[in-house]
Amino acid sequence: MESFVEIDQRMRAGGGHILCLGAHCDDIDIGAGGTLIKWLAQWPQTRVTWVALSSDSRRAAELRASAQLFLAGAAEYDVLCAEFKNGFFPFHGDPIKEYFEALKELPNPDIVFTHQRDDRHQDHRLVSELTWNTFRNHMVLEYEIPKYDGELVQPNTFVEIEEEIIDRKSRILTECYPSQQDKQWFDRDLFRGIARLRGVECASSTRFAEAFSGRKLVL
Repeated sequence: MESFVEIDQRMRAGGGHILCLGAHCDDIDIGAGGTLIKWLAQWPQTRVTWVALSSDSRRAAELRASAQLFLAGAAEYDVLCAEFKNGFFPFHGDPIKEYFEALKELPNPDIVFTHQRDDRHQDHRLVSELTWNTFRNHMVLEYEIPKYDGELVQPNTFVEIEEEIIDRKSRILTECYPSQQDKQWFDRDLFRGIARLRGVECASSTRFAEAFSGRKLVL
């Protein structure tokens, strides 16, 4: 496994690849949107592949509109939307596993974003498990999705986010996902609040941060 210093050097030189994996269309945006905005500003020659495993035509359109804004700093990007049944991932394991195997045909990723392995949503957990099964020698960062279940864990990896970025992230989410507006948790207060909390936990100089579980990192 490469160290983050080596990854950073290659990404700055150009030609790097970030792979983002999410069970649902807004997962990556919520869990890693601010970090993507920040890192793509630092690594403008980066390619990004954004994968949502459960979508329909309406949600896929929302995702593409959102990803276009989050990934504006990328050299190029691809948005892949599969249609596995929401809430049933563990019961459709074979085709989802085959989908992950096909992802190996993509350019080798330098960084992989995926779900937190202790997330209580069954779809999220399976995506995390298959990520580790598929990308065994990569820098994997598990992002968090705050929700009703209340299973947030203590993260160990933080990315400082400027206030302008967290406000931009919140604005993109609330404007690009009208289908989620009836959710009691889906609002700017939550997105800003969790980032402020994580900023406190890492004594962020910018006051805000996104947090991840980095289970195997080489420094």
